[in-house]
Formats: sequence, structure tokens, C-alpha cells
Amino acid sequence: MSAPAPSPLAIVEAEPLPRQEEVLTDAALAFVAELHQRFTPRRDALLARRSERRAEIARTSSLDFLPETAAIRTDDSWKVAPAPAALNDRRVEITGPTDRKMTINALNSGAKIWLADFEDASAPTWENVVLGQLNLIDAYERKIDFTDPKSGKSYALGPNEELATVVMRPRGWHLEERHLQFDGRPVPGALVDFGLYFFHNAKRLIDLGKGPYFYLPKTESHLEARLWNDVFVFAQDYVGIPQGTVRATVLIETITAAYEMEEILYELRDHAAGLNAGRWDYLFSIVKNFRDGGEKFVLPDRNAVTMTAPFMRAYTELLVRTCHKRGAHAIGGMAAFIPSRRDAEVNKVAFEKVKADKDREAGDGFDGSWVAHPDLVPIAMASFDAVLGSKPNQKDRLREDVSVAAGDLIAIDSLHARPTYEGLRNAVQVGIRYIEAWLRGLGAVAIFNLMEDAATAEISRSQIWQWINAGVVFENGEPATADLARKVAAEELAAIREEIGDEAFAAGNWQQAHDLLLKVALDENYEDFLTLSAYEQLRG
Repeated sequence: MSAPAPSPLAIVEAEPLPRQEEVLTDAALAFVAELHQRFTPRRDALLARRSERRAEIARTSSLDFLPETAAIRTDDSWKVAPAPAALNDRRVEITGPTDRKMTINALNSGAKIWLADFEDASAPTWENVVLGQLNLIDAYERKIDFTDPKSGKSYALGPNEELATVVMRPRGWHLEERHLQFDGRPVPGALVDFGLYFFHNAKRLIDLGKGPYFYLPKTESHLEARLWNDVFVFAQDYVGIPQGTVRATVLIETITAAYEMEEILYELRDHAAGLNAGRWDYLFSIVKNFRDGGEKFVLPDRNAVTMTAPFMRAYTELLVRTCHKRGAHAIGGMAAFIPSRRDAEVNKVAFEKVKADKDREAGDGFDGSWVAHPDLVPIAMASFDAVLGSKPNQKDRLREDVSVAAGDLIAIDSLHARPTYEGLRNAVQVGIRYIEAWLRGLGAVAIFNLMEDAATAEISRSQIWQWINAGVVFENGEPATADLARKVAAEELAAIREEIGDEAFAAGNWQQAHDLLLKVALDENYEDFLTLSAYEQLRG
């Protein structure tokens, strides 16, 4: 067999990285180029369709299940493909970025699944993109170890049979990878992340008794799921593995996707593994789509919107029913608490909340759930063990008692909580702190004992925008205005400087983060994704 032709992709504005040649091979880049040429035009058309749909929602302030796909929903005969053995038991999944230490800790965590994240928990510096791929290759080859330079502690993989199964999350369709270009145009980050991972690891994973498994983020319609399905079909033929080897779990983290759950599973049915119910991105999507809808769509403080809120309960129960009707796994939301090494009482209260949340999910019929820290794995495991016992899942619980009307999913005004001044302050605090870390290349950041990712910043800035534009008046009598947001942001910036000292403040990106938060929170024209503006300022 002759050597592959040099790839038409150009690597631009990228400092050489150690061992990058093991990831950026001619053959791998040729595959990514092929994906780009075949699928980016459809991706572009689907992004344009998002804007058209948003305009229609602005006009009507409503959403409904699609009449044109009613036949798919009423046809009880179809199911998704049976789960492979490595994905049949998903009772606890740990999430996190693909840096070297996290890769080892997540695989060793005792969780059944590791969501290896190139999306919201990873700031897409070129180093994170390329070395994250290298870390996964090394893990599958058992060539990975890590010694913490500060503590001197060493990390190594446990036995293969004890390691979590990897489900990799590429970037969403909207993001570009500026360091890889074709004819001067960036390649979509989703195709870069998927392409490099799939090309290098698909056969390697099959040899390990697993397969190339993916989480698909930010999906807004079944047509976007169809595009992914076509990518999978092409990719499997390209490397010569059986169709159906790829499995995908779709995050239902947009309000439009919540109305198309069955259609999304149908489009991916030979490759579908399940659906996941999140929270922050879902709320962010509600604000984004219904931001012109007036007072009845105004969300209270984000921490006041729990998964037991009526419209959130409608969403999660519909997801469980939909998944089990079609033979798919239903995966619950994130327990984001980060245990304190100094405050046992904080841990006690938080662990009780995590247990209650996981007990609820297991009781509602979910087959598994997410945690952000290894210390939470046993808590979540106990909740699901209590319901599942020795069964790998509870897909036999069809939840035929659930009936959700279209209006139930957007009944935001069923909540009695209202936005508060402290909620505004928290949104500013967390937004500045997260964006500053993101600009330093960190996507998963511990803030106030919670593991936050890009979805946190999105809901924070969106709530500030919504409250100002909806004319909210807080409980202290102050109206939500741009000037008030600027005042609170200035106070928080000064408090951070006081907290960390002048030297650390000057070494960080604090003013830049402050300015970026206010830009996306106060601009008259709401920006679809904070990360689009932030990526322009991300170095590396």
C-alpha cells in the first residue's frame, strides 16, 4: 500500500507541541480533510437553520412537537440498536477534561463511564486539543503516567478490567478550529475532535473489547443528528470497521431538541446509545430562544431552578419515557459538588443533597447519572445500586404513566421564585472567575465548591442579559440595569484583587474576563455563544 498523500489541511499559528506528529499524521489529517469537504457545507446550512428557527420562536413565543415527524413518534415498532456490553451498565459516569492527570484519575475513579471532554470542560487551546488526543492514545496503549510537580505524587492506571469506558465529547457544531484550515478556512472543531479520535482509536478500542463512543453536544434538531449519523457511516467505511460500531449519546441540552427526542434517536438508531438530561445549557437555551418572550419566560436565579421545577421535571420524565420506549439509556444530570478538604460540615450537607438528587433520578427511571469528582462516585453508585441491584439498567421501566404536553416544557412561569440581587451578584462573580480561567486554558474550574464549565458562564451572562432586557426589579427595589451590572462587576473585580493580591491579579486575565462578561451580558444584540467571542481572545 502506498503512503497517503500529504493532507490539504494547513496547520497555522500553532507552536510545535511535544509528540504532536503522533496525532497530526498525514493519514489522520487526510481523514479530517475528507470529513470537512463532505460535511461542512451541510453543517453551515444547519447553523443557518438555527437562526431561522430562533426568529420563528421570537415571533410566536412558542414551540411544539413537529407535525411533519408525527409518524416517527407514533410508530411503536422501531428501536435503537442494542447496547454493546461496554455501554450496557452506565449507572455512574464521571466527566472531565483530557489532561494527563484527569485521564488517569477518571479511568481509575470506579465510575462505569468517563465522559472525556473536548467541549465545555476544555478550553480549546491547540495544546489541549492535540495533547488531549495524545493522552487518550497513551491511555489505550497503557503508556500513560503522571507525577504532580508540586506534590510529587505519582499516578498510574489500574487493571484494564477496572477502568471506566470512555465516551468522548467533541466540540459542538458552532465552533471552529482556527489552527487547522482548508483553503484558508477553519475546519469545524467537531470534525477535528471526532476525526482525530476516531481515526487513531477506532480499531484500537475494538481490540480492547470496546468501541468509539461519543457524546454529541449542543444538538438543536433531528437534522443535526442526521448529519452526525452520516459522518459515522462514512467514517466506519473509511477505516474499515462494521457499521454500528460507533455509538452516540445525545445531550438534550437545548429546548428545541427537547421537542425532537424521538426523532433524534430515530436518525441515529443504528448508532444511538441514549440521551442525557443536563441543566445549565438547557436553561441557557431557554433564555436564548425565549429572550423576547416577556415576563413569563424570565428565569429566577440559576440555583433556584432545580430539576424538580415543573418544567424541568416534564423534560426529564419525557426523556426517560422516550429513551426506554426506544430501547435507549436515559442518563441524568451533573452532581457538580467538589468536596472541601477543610470543611467537613460543608461536605456533609452537600453529600446529602447529591444523594437526594441521585436517589430521585434512579427512582424516576434513569439508567445512570453524572458526577464531577471521584469522591461522588460511591454516593451516586449507592443510589443506583439500590434501584438496579445486579441489573445493568432499568430500560424495562417504560414510564407509560408520563404524559407531557408541548406547553409543559416551557411553563417557566410555573416557578414562584424570582430573580434576586444576590443572584445577579453570583452570576457576575462566577462569570468573571470562570472566564478568567478559560482564557488561561482551563475549561473545568472549581468555583465556590462547584465544578463549573462553559455552560455556567453561558447561563450566568444570559440571565444578566435577560433580567436587564425584561425590566426585572429585584427584591431590594433596585431595577436590573446595565449600570447596576457594571457597578456589581466593578465591586467583584475589586474583591478578587483584595482576595488574591496585586501580584496574582496582575498575572491573571481578570480585567479581560470582566470586560468580556460585560460585553456579552450587556450588548443589545444577544450573542449566540459566549465561547465564540472568548475564542478570539484565547491564546495558544
